[in-house]
Amino acid sequence: MSVSKYLEIPKMDNRFPFRCFIDYGKGLVYPHWHKEIEIIYVIKGTIKIGVNDELIAVNEGQIFFFDSGATHYFLATPESERLVYQFDSKMFNEGIESMANGDSLKDVFASRENWSLNWPREVEKEMCQHLQSLYDETLAVQPGYVFATQQHLYGILMLLSRKVPEKSHLMKKALNDDSMKNKETLERMDKVFALIEANYNQGITLEEVAKYVGFSPHYFTRFFKKNTGTTFVGFLTEYRLNMAKSILATEEMPMIEVAEKAGFNSVKTFHHVFKENVGMSPLKYQKSIFGN
Repeated sequence: MSVSKYLEIPKMDNRFPFRCFIDYGKGLVYPHWHKEIEIIYVIKGTIKIGVNDELIAVNEGQIFFFDSGATHYFLATPESERLVYQFDSKMFNEGIESMANGDSLKDVFASRENWSLNWPREVEKEMCQHLQSLYDETLAVQPGYVFATQQHLYGILMLLSRKVPEKSHLMKKALNDDSMKNKETLERMDKVFALIEANYNQGITLEEVAKYVGFSPHYFTRFFKKNTGTTFVGFLTEYRLNMAKSILATEEMPMIEVAEKAGFNSVKTFHHVFKENVGMSPLKYQKSIFGN
């Protein structure tokens, strides 16, 4: 059970918010979004991606990128491999975050064709070379790794701003029409998740969170379910369970303290909810981690 099937918070160094990894496509990745820009480079087989209410098949050698805040998911596609790149535009110097034509990095990613199927072949090939080199750098981690990584990222940005085709006029108009609505939703969801993160170990209630984001409890219930696929109470319980797992795997303390630290109001409730969701008691889970 993940902390959230909707919000993904990539674990990256704040000083250099970039990561790259390989995924073998065996599992289903539920609908989710994140602030970071994400690029997918398929190196084997075909990846089935759900985005913008469409299901597309991205083939070997092709690239697909997600704009910041774009909801997406992956179907289980065994025998496939994809390289995944995630980074925050804040990693670039603020003085050059704006492109020569006045567009911000987010504008560039939002306005370009996401799928390399719609790019000139030579541009796709050049982009693949940058992406492969980026991945190779993460494996080697040689002196100058940060500079080499930035070099290839800037190469990717140059291609996007100069050579990757823009979306069609109708597509851009739809994006512009929805941009404010999407921004408001993301901002409110950010506030909700930040409040949960800061107060999960307290007696936080749905009514308090609804008031915090300016909604009635009834409207907030619908809003949260629509944007996460789960109820607020279910999400909060899931979050607390994952915090408890983390504590059990890294610290040794009485179960009553684990329950309190993870936000459960009693050790009895903690034991019942943990066993019901994880399939074993907290103590047995801890023993399975430490092997005793």
